[in-house]
Amino acid sequence: MARLEFQDILFSQEKDSVRLIFLRIFESHIDNASLERLGRFAVKDHHIGFPDLSEKAAQNKFMPLLDRAFRELKSTLTGNPAVYIHQNSGIPLIGTLYFGIVDRGTNILEVKPVTGCNIDCPFCSVDAGRSSGRLVDFVVEDSYLVSETRKVVDYKQEVGEGAEVKIDVFVNTHGEPLLYADIVDLVKGIRAIKHVSTISIITNGTLLTKMLVDDLISAGLTQLNVSLNAIDPAKAKELAGSEGHDVNNVIDMCCYVADKLKLVIAPVWIKGVNDDDIPKLISFAKGIGAEVGIQNYLVHKKGRKMSKQVGWEDFYAQLEEWERQTGMDLKAKEHTLFKTRPLEKPFRKGDTVKAEIVCPGRIKDEMLAVAGGRAISVVKCFKKKGMVKLKILRDKDNVFVGEEA
Repeated sequence: MARLEFQDILFSQEKDSVRLIFLRIFESHIDNASLERLGRFAVKDHHIGFPDLSEKAAQNKFMPLLDRAFRELKSTLTGNPAVYIHQNSGIPLIGTLYFGIVDRGTNILEVKPVTGCNIDCPFCSVDAGRSSGRLVDFVVEDSYLVSETRKVVDYKQEVGEGAEVKIDVFVNTHGEPLLYADIVDLVKGIRAIKHVSTISIITNGTLLTKMLVDDLISAGLTQLNVSLNAIDPAKAKELAGSEGHDVNNVIDMCCYVADKLKLVIAPVWIKGVNDDDIPKLISFAKGIGAEVGIQNYLVHKKGRKMSKQVGWEDFYAQLEEWERQTGMDLKAKEHTLFKTRPLEKPFRKGDTVKAEIVCPGRIKDEMLAVAGGRAISVVKCFKKKGMVKLKILRDKDNVFVGEEA
């Protein structure tokens, strides 16, 4: 009897098909008829069994069905089609802000394993959550992401002077990073990379548990930035876009975290919306020994708009006022940022390149293409596959946007 095991897939039998839950928040189906053509079968937890097949025969016959199921993967949060990016997918992890690695030529690397969010903030800069207008979600294989992060970190050491360049990694997704089922393994893998100094996760805090916090610390996490935007339960629900949002649980978890590792309470100040909550959040952070990093609400072209944006001069003036009210320094503990060797750009703005279309993008009429070891967002693209000739419109920070030439 063949018994195939898949650690990241949970199988369950439904009436006409087998449901596959992949990495907790993605799903697909294989119809019973397709499986029955292979022979008798049974599923349980992470296994599918074929009593009449050898292990080799089961692998050879089942894997094409599994491959097809993955091409039909969907997010259980949004219902969007989802793309699984792995070592053999042919999709690079550098070139887009949606997933992978973003290097802005400093000692900070942004690592993005997944898209999607479990809350629905009405001010979200990346339009994540259940009401999102984004059309596609992405999830990255953890070992692929760790491997490519290691390459970037090692590249930054090649400066010809022999001095070590310490790199700080921020897990900062288009959405909520703790939705990523392999988050602990990802942190553990990044911690094993030589020259990585700190590892931080930017989270809304709603999915934190004591067990998860302990596991993340054991894996090597050094900092949590929690986007706690209000203390008042009603206001917190409004800003989370969710009636089920439990701010008291987030507060309890912040208290637990503060005793164990560096915690930064990082509210977004939205003038006219949560003005009264910010001093309360500062006092709360001060009381548990956490740092505070207040963010100015910024209006983004493709994000949600809740209020007018405050100018930076007025923002810093308000920080000074809150400092006077609370006695807490709100500007002193900024992250130490310095320039490092930037990644080379295989092409520049204005260049014409040939690229291969590999999958849809997140917005209407956008496709992702690949050339020169980079992912490229192709806007106003009506071609769904094959080669395409592109003019590069953007190359900043190795994030590439192009259009058909």
